[in-house]
Amino acid sequence: MFQIGSLAVLCGLLAQTTALLEALPVPLDQTLPLAVTPALAPSPTDLAGSLTGALSNGLLSEGLLGILENLPLLDILKTRGNAPSGLLGGLLGKVTSLTPLLNNIVDLKITNPQLLELGLVQSPDGHRLYVTIPLGMILSVKTPLAGSLLKLAVKLNITVELLAVTDEQKHVHLVVGDCTHSPGSLKISLLDGLAPLPIQSFVDKLTGILNDVLPGLVQGKVCPLVNAVLSHLDVTLVHSIVNALIHGLEFVIKV
Repeated sequence: MFQIGSLAVLCGLLAQTTALLEALPVPLDQTLPLAVTPALAPSPTDLAGSLTGALSNGLLSEGLLGILENLPLLDILKTRGNAPSGLLGGLLGKVTSLTPLLNNIVDLKITNPQLLELGLVQSPDGHRLYVTIPLGMILSVKTPLAGSLLKLAVKLNITVELLAVTDEQKHVHLVVGDCTHSPGSLKISLLDGLAPLPIQSFVDKLTGILNDVLPGLVQGKVCPLVNAVLSHLDVTLVHSIVNALIHGLEFVIKV
């Protein structure tokens, strides 16, 4: 009886010990399967921010700043106009007559190209996106003998329409619709200049020419880059955006 009783007591102690051990937390180094928490759908702010961030990084990676810095602006200005010496020759006629050191051979150099913070707007029906790409640069007008003549701060917005399109294989893609410069977005301001010269008259004439030439020139360079960037966007991000656009779900927060 003593042995049977002792065995019963021992079994009871073992049962209590096993229960206590089961109640203890699992050590961190145990390789036990962990419960998987379902991934949460991205918030509207996250989705919009991810898109603008990816587009901005993609444009920079595709060499946007270098393209802006090497725009053939001088060549275009020299070949436009009816005057034999081109537009620049006509513009600088008065300046060169006042200052013998200057001549009509002018160098236009673009420096400090910038990609500013992108803007994002969703159409009222929720099926389209409009991305604003704000660009900035400094335009320096120089002559070989006189050095720097003046510097202009230039800002221009390119607006890109993005929409979801279904191809013949029923695959949906995020593509560029319209891509153009925003009307009236070109801003040109004088940074500095040579005080003795009739700078304001010169700036007014040059600004008028740049308004005709620069937006189309920049647009022709930037829009193909956007197409290239879209083709390299993260697949999950594109899928989420396309799904939202197809169903007209608003994910761009209005401010």
